Amino acid sequence: MGVLDISALSIDDAGPGRFDHLFPSDSKTDDHYLQKLKTYAQSLPYSIEPHSKMMEMLDFILRRIVQCVEAKDLDVGLMQWDSMLTYWTMLKYPIPKEKRVAIAKIYFYLSITPGMPTQVVATCADGFKVLTQSKKKMTIDDLRLPWKPIYKILSEDLFLNRRQFEYTQISWVMGYIADNARKFFHPAAINEMLSTFVPLVNGQLDTILSSQYYLLTFLPLTHPQTYLPMLFRMWESFNSYIYDERFLDFLAKIAEMHVAPEVSDPRKIAQLPDDAKSEDEDRPAWSEEIPGDDAVWSGIYKDVGIFTEHEWHLLMCKCLASMQIPLADAGSLTTGPSADSQAGFEIGRLPKPTWRIVSLARIIVYSMSPDGMPTPASNAPTPLFTPLPSGMNTPAVQTSALSDYLSAPLAKASHLKHRTYLGGSKALDSLARLIASVEGFFHPSNSGGWTADLSAFLKFLVYHFNKRWHEEQQPDCKTPRNRRLTKLMRRELVKSLRTVVLLAMFSESDTVVSNIQSCLKSMSVMEPGLVLPPLLERAMPSLEALVETQRTTAVIKALSSIAPAIVSRQNHYPGAKHLVEILELLIPGIDLNDPSKTLCTAAFLSEISQYIKFGDLTGAPMGDAVDLVPKEPSTPGPGLTAQMLGLSPFDETYDENEPKLSKEEEDAILKSTTASFADWIANFIRRVIRLLENLPEEGPNGTAGGATEVSVVDAVAGACNQICVHLSPSLYDLVLNMVYDYASTNVRPNGLRAIHQLVECVANADPEKTLARFFPFCSNIIRHELENGASSERTTSSSTLIPSDATLYWNLAILRGTVYNDGKAVLKYKNEFLSLLKLLHAKTFSKRGFSWTGKLLSSMLLTLTHTYPLENRFVNPDEWDSEEFRWNHHRHWGKLYSPDEIKISWHVPDDEEIDFTLQIFRELVEPTLTTLNDLLKPGVVRDAIWRNDFCRHLTLVRNAFSGIPTLVKLYASADQISASAKTSDILNEIPEMIAVLENLHAGFCLTDPADHRYRYILSLRQKFGEFLYDASVSLREQGEENTVDAVHILLRSIRTYMMDYGDSRDSYFVNEDHYISAKNVARHYARQRVWPRAVYIRRARFYHSARLRWNSIDRIRGPLEDKIIDEVASWSMWHYPLIRISSQSLMESLCSVYDGIRRRTLSLFYKALQPGDDDRMKGALWSLNLPAFGKYAAAEPTLCTEIFQNLLRCQHNEKPSIQDAVQIVSETCIAVFVEPNNLFYRISTPKLDEALAQFKTSLGFGAEDVAVIDKCRENVTERVRLQEEASDHTVATIMEIATSSKIHWRYLILAVRLLRTLIRKDKPISPEMLSFFLDSTHDSNPSVRYYAQRAIMKTGRNIKLRTFCKNPIDLFEGRNHNPLKRHVTVCDPSHSLAQKLENDFRVPIDPKMTSEDAVFLDKAPGWIWDETITMYKPPLWPTSPEWDPQSQVAVAKARKIIQTPSFWKEVCKYMAEETHEVSMTQDVVCVVKSIFQLLEDDPFESVKSILEGLIKAKEVDKQRAAAEIVAGIIGGSKNWPRSKQEKFWKWFSPYLKSIFGQNLKSDTVGVWTSFLEYTFYNKDPRRVQPLFDHIINTFNSLDFNTELSFDAVKILSLFRACYEELGWRFSAWIDDTVKRCWLEIHSDHDDVRAYIAEIFAFADKIKWRPRPSIPTVEVFVKECRVLPTDFDLMGVRGWYHKARVEELVEKFKEWRAERQPGPTAFQSKYDRVGVCVCRWLFQSVHDTNALCCFDYIIPLMPELFRFTEVNDNDELANRAHNLLVRMCGLTLTPALISPILDAILNAQSVSSWKVRLKALPLVQIFYFRQLPLISDAKIVYILEVLCKSLDDEVLEVSQMAATTLSGVIRLSPRSSVLTLKNRFVRLVKSTSIPDRKDPTYNKCIRRRHAAILGITALIQSFPYTVEKWMPELLTNVLAEYVSDPIPISTAVKNCAASFKKTHTDTWHEDQKRFDDNQLGVLSTLLTGSSYYA
Repeated sequence: MGVLDISALSIDDAGPGRFDHLFPSDSKTDDHYLQKLKTYAQSLPYSIEPHSKMMEMLDFILRRIVQCVEAKDLDVGLMQWDSMLTYWTMLKYPIPKEKRVAIAKIYFYLSITPGMPTQVVATCADGFKVLTQSKKKMTIDDLRLPWKPIYKILSEDLFLNRRQFEYTQISWVMGYIADNARKFFHPAAINEMLSTFVPLVNGQLDTILSSQYYLLTFLPLTHPQTYLPMLFRMWESFNSYIYDERFLDFLAKIAEMHVAPEVSDPRKIAQLPDDAKSEDEDRPAWSEEIPGDDAVWSGIYKDVGIFTEHEWHLLMCKCLASMQIPLADAGSLTTGPSADSQAGFEIGRLPKPTWRIVSLARIIVYSMSPDGMPTPASNAPTPLFTPLPSGMNTPAVQTSALSDYLSAPLAKASHLKHRTYLGGSKALDSLARLIASVEGFFHPSNSGGWTADLSAFLKFLVYHFNKRWHEEQQPDCKTPRNRRLTKLMRRELVKSLRTVVLLAMFSESDTVVSNIQSCLKSMSVMEPGLVLPPLLERAMPSLEALVETQRTTAVIKALSSIAPAIVSRQNHYPGAKHLVEILELLIPGIDLNDPSKTLCTAAFLSEISQYIKFGDLTGAPMGDAVDLVPKEPSTPGPGLTAQMLGLSPFDETYDENEPKLSKEEEDAILKSTTASFADWIANFIRRVIRLLENLPEEGPNGTAGGATEVSVVDAVAGACNQICVHLSPSLYDLVLNMVYDYASTNVRPNGLRAIHQLVECVANADPEKTLARFFPFCSNIIRHELENGASSERTTSSSTLIPSDATLYWNLAILRGTVYNDGKAVLKYKNEFLSLLKLLHAKTFSKRGFSWTGKLLSSMLLTLTHTYPLENRFVNPDEWDSEEFRWNHHRHWGKLYSPDEIKISWHVPDDEEIDFTLQIFRELVEPTLTTLNDLLKPGVVRDAIWRNDFCRHLTLVRNAFSGIPTLVKLYASADQISASAKTSDILNEIPEMIAVLENLHAGFCLTDPADHRYRYILSLRQKFGEFLYDASVSLREQGEENTVDAVHILLRSIRTYMMDYGDSRDSYFVNEDHYISAKNVARHYARQRVWPRAVYIRRARFYHSARLRWNSIDRIRGPLEDKIIDEVASWSMWHYPLIRISSQSLMESLCSVYDGIRRRTLSLFYKALQPGDDDRMKGALWSLNLPAFGKYAAAEPTLCTEIFQNLLRCQHNEKPSIQDAVQIVSETCIAVFVEPNNLFYRISTPKLDEALAQFKTSLGFGAEDVAVIDKCRENVTERVRLQEEASDHTVATIMEIATSSKIHWRYLILAVRLLRTLIRKDKPISPEMLSFFLDSTHDSNPSVRYYAQRAIMKTGRNIKLRTFCKNPIDLFEGRNHNPLKRHVTVCDPSHSLAQKLENDFRVPIDPKMTSEDAVFLDKAPGWIWDETITMYKPPLWPTSPEWDPQSQVAVAKARKIIQTPSFWKEVCKYMAEETHEVSMTQDVVCVVKSIFQLLEDDPFESVKSILEGLIKAKEVDKQRAAAEIVAGIIGGSKNWPRSKQEKFWKWFSPYLKSIFGQNLKSDTVGVWTSFLEYTFYNKDPRRVQPLFDHIINTFNSLDFNTELSFDAVKILSLFRACYEELGWRFSAWIDDTVKRCWLEIHSDHDDVRAYIAEIFAFADKIKWRPRPSIPTVEVFVKECRVLPTDFDLMGVRGWYHKARVEELVEKFKEWRAERQPGPTAFQSKYDRVGVCVCRWLFQSVHDTNALCCFDYIIPLMPELFRFTEVNDNDELANRAHNLLVRMCGLTLTPALISPILDAILNAQSVSSWKVRLKALPLVQIFYFRQLPLISDAKIVYILEVLCKSLDDEVLEVSQMAATTLSGVIRLSPRSSVLTLKNRFVRLVKSTSIPDRKDPTYNKCIRRRHAAILGITALIQSFPYTVEKWMPELLTNVLAEYVSDPIPISTAVKNCAASFKKTHTDTWHEDQKRFDDNQLGVLSTLLTGSSYYA
């Protein structure tokens, strides 16, 4: 390959403007992506490649991709060059739009080409997504794509044929592609999409969900006005949780997109070129209104955003249900998930939708707009209440003029002239009501699984609000100004959420706390003045007092989340004055005894300290310096104000009752607080030192304590690091002195790691001062300790620290910390360092000593030779050093920068640093390497001393080389590249297509190979490598146990030599994680454009590491590397497990960097699998189990033969551990071993070819490029030939082993599995292979039989496909063209056509018929007619068509085997084996079906006698075998000639009576019901007419009241299997069936009634059909749009059983009168029918058509309530109660709300108090669940009824009424609350209690009790707030009656106790609402409590 030379540029820093020459001079300066690249380039300390050069490289890569695609070199060539493109994009150069479009189009057409290898499809799909995901880089104006090819593949692959079991990821990938390509589907295709997808729905859940998936994935989002009303109609009709989730995800996308009106302009459809239609795409023209060219398109806005009121209320109900809030209605929210259990698993194979919580938040936020009159704003501070819309959703309850007595009806509501909405937004208003309704569920005492969802909902709400807010501040925002969010809306949103957020803040769930932190962060950016004060009011007491840890931790986390509001002067100017006080309170947070608190404190300090400077401002000079005005905060664009950043102006942020200060006053307060910084810093460092002292003692591994202690020390060190960097010079000196004083006067063996990190912190801030302070001291101490024998005991393994060595290690740890930053500071002490290193190397003999010496050397070399940023302060270095900043730094706190304002100080190694590095290598490393070589010489005694010397010398050399990954830049010569290509792991590829990356600039020190320094290091590195090889050979030959330590250090050294280069010590992936993490922490809102400076430094470091990674991705192997690799392979099979594990890990790492290793080492592993050394065999097996080896070999057709052959021959070793390893390796390999398939090469791709031709023209293809294509194409042909040969060889090899008599059963299973995979669609099966599978079907091992059966199923299906498929595409997709299939055109699309088709099922097909009338309808058509219906002609042919000619030999061989009776005898022996199966085994049936489909009735005579015996046998296993064979024959006989079918039925029909009659027992019912389920599945009943007739006749003659219930149940179970599988095809018989069952609804047997209930539910479901005037898609879509919402267009209302229910209502009255209570009551007709009805309705409620049952429930409601009170039939009472509860959880249509509520409330007027009691909770449940749908008048009525019920004669009822009233009031407006309060107070005051003997005593007690209950309901309806009227009610009203008779006093005390419990957390704030007198009264109300004192 011709490698482009782009390395001619120097790395010299040319100063500002040095990057201008790198960019195209003709590029527009406003090109966003080039500007972005420029900021990346400016952030680096070296020059990057010119744009033109990188464009040449891009063209080269794209040219190669095009060549690969054209030559069909996909799974090898394309995969490589795609990865090159991915690496190229890492460098941040923009891809020009025309090239982006062209390559995206190629990727798209590749990914939808049938037959493509799955990994190629997945790669292309991912590439397509990456290229097209940016809306700014590519739109539908640039690219249009066809949708139908994706749909064709997806629809064929989604639902599996019953003989399919090897399902792939194709469905998921196609769904993924469709979702990403949808924005390029032409909106003109919408009508055809609807015409394709809507007719798929036929009432079955699978069709509903799959049709929905297609609709919501393919339909363009841009023009939803035609189809959105239809989608809403469908949504409200289906009860399905899965349906809800996907639809909400879709609505979220639609809502977000359509805030801009022009998106949906219909005129745009005609303006777009329609150039991407696939061949079979159509554009049906429907009548639609299109505005004229002059008309202004105003968007698709409706009542609330883009939704109508009706749609919005439905959405809010779904939102409420989505929160999964449990009330007293256990399970009411499970009806949707229960209905979903009917769905097949295939739906789960599709991409999952976004979580519904996220979708709901997006819908609400993007539906907000100023679309209503604002409610007067609430100015109450937290936590008074969550603001609620006042008086518009629920009218005020007016005072009655009749009397104050509660039972008087309330007056009609007075409606306001204008409805008002919170913040002037309907969506915001609905949200506030929703939050208020669930407020109580945020409190920690009332938390559960739902709290995580609720808190996540809040998090995403404010996240998306913030995102939208900032999008709308941008100049290019397309949202009309009158639709944008307003400050009022933002303010009211924060107020609405504030209370619940502050409640949930103290949750015990980490998930909830994390969500709340995120929420607080967004809210503090939106309205800091509303969030900070109440949070501080909670935080200060928690930090001051000794409260529980969990509460303190929660407060610290919350403070971390609002850091911007505390320190950012741009965000919240007044916030900073609180900082020092908070910091002082947080000092105790550093506490080793409480790790979680310490981690939170450290996180807070890290967060805060990256935004501020710690410096005392009180001593500022009084001259000009103070008045210097800082630069304006940086902004992302011209004219961007604080308001545009979403930051409130200073005078708007506080609540109105908060005093406001000027900026000068705020600054004065802040400056005064900075005087405390010195004390705080001192206290903080003391606290850190105390933590360090208290660490546990170190273990042998060198860490103090466990993972917790390590993470605590790391977190505290991270905080110290940030703090030290941001200290003023005087404070830095203070900290440096404190650390020095401590480090120089103490030695703590438990704090070695910690002191190292602490010194690192101070060194990072100022390395010069740190070295000056510490180096002389540490150097002297180290020398002194070494002279006195420290570290003199020789060890080579980890051990506990010897106390006498502690001082040495303490000072070594400090010294390592001092060399952490800036190599130039080290140079001052270079001679002393070198001398000290030599001394350390000579004197340290213990492992810790020589290891730490090596680490010191490595750290120092990295500091000297690496390129890295020197500091990460929050302002640029020039600003930090300025005089203005010194005295006014408080004004800059929290400063944010745009990318072009950043200046970064880098450490770039200079010549002096490089020379010092080379001096270390010459004087220390090179002599050590010589010593090491001497140790390997013959004759040297290899004792413990030798081992120690070997380890310590090699540790030094290894660490030296690990410290210089970027010292020299390595180059590969053309010869090396060529040699590498020949031994590449990429097999059978031409050299031009083997990709090699060219070197780019990345800050390497030595880049000139002619430089003597370069040559010296390279030669020394070569010597190091040669030594490693020699040492490895030597140690392997020595092979003793005591060399393990030496081998360990050798392997680590090999890793350093082979791997430590480029980004190895500055990892790309680690930097990526750090950068993403830093952005996430610093992000205030989505798509933020200004960031803290630390983020940009992270970004620069990440970009630098990306360039380093580019240079180290593909390392070239030389002869020495090859030898070392062979050695590592040998070590991975050594005797000692630890060494094997280390070596295997190293091998895997090497494979990720070096090409050719796998190919080189596989033969070594195979050799070790031969008989011999067990340890070597084990090592080889576990090496092969590494993905880099086993999966590589198994997935490559030319290599898989060898690996499977070797694995199958491993049975020579019987050791269990080895056999287990073989099993695991086999599973690993089988997972990637796929069926060979070369169909792709035979498929024509005109669209792809067209795209390639266009792109080739733009790339300027020449003769040389075409020659490469030709060469590549020839190579692909040869590769395919080799793969075909290899595949044949694999089959032959495995067959040879599998048919050996000596093969162990374990290996036989593996062989059968492999051979099964090798059965191909594109090649016929061999006779030998098929006969092997047939023989294996009666193997003694069940697993062998299982896999053999699946092989025969696959073979049968493949032969069928090969026979009937017309082309390779059909063969790949499995689309066979059955010659009997007919597509009948629908000429009269009417409702009567469906009726005709239903009636046709009753007419048997006449055998003599030959006309077109005789057709079968196997699958139910859709509700809405398609253009054609698929039907099948009967097989009237005399003989069936011949099978595939190429498969005839195999079929003949199979016929010969199968026609022998011995075959069936053996097969049936195992089929009739005793098992635990109680139903047929599907696989066995499918095998029999495959045989009889292939051979027709030829084998029947062989099996007939055996089958007759099985049918007559009584044992369940033999009956099961008989059922499996008969089911298989019926399945296989579907297309036999008519005469053969008649012959079979003639034989089988006589047995029907015995099978389904006297032979049917309880243990065989399951077998024969599964037989019927299989037989009738997707089958016209006329195909099995004798069987169907028998079942129908049996049912018709059934006696429902037989003596034994089983006699009836067995017939009903068979009947159920029949009708359930037939579904809609049973419609013709359903009326008769229901009539017959209706007469038996009171059958004697409970089991029989259960079946009757199921039949009633089933009847409703199959009678369910939409009711458009004409059932066509066009009419249906139009009528969904134009008909009123209360018209039941979807036909979901219950009509079928209406008359029967009305009859029941009357009958129940009679039966109730006849019912005799007592032990036999359950046998009464009333009870029997009651249970049956409850069962039926309960089942309906849990089905997809749940809404139909309400039309039956409403008339029956009074009776259902009566059922709940029967006390002598628990089953009836429980079933009725469960039904009433479950129905409340369904989302209803508005038409059903009033009737249901009336039915529930009417129960309050019945005489039975139990009924009244049980109905009350339903009021609250129903009210809560259906809140958005309940009208104003209905709410008034509810309040009337509840107030009346307070005065109920029965105490339990009145108490329950109070509880219910409390729940309802909580969601009612404040005005109604005040009205009720006045009423209850007047009533209680006007009621006096007479003497006990007075006849009116009880009435007066009840009356006052009712009023008191009303008052307690009011108080308890606001559990976490104190309303204005509440103190008076508690102290002036309730307290008066605390001594009243029971139950009044009890109610008062309970209310007071509840108040105390719910206000404990916020009492410090709530008590301010009471005056002193009221507090005293409240205290006495709770006797003995000093709580309020």
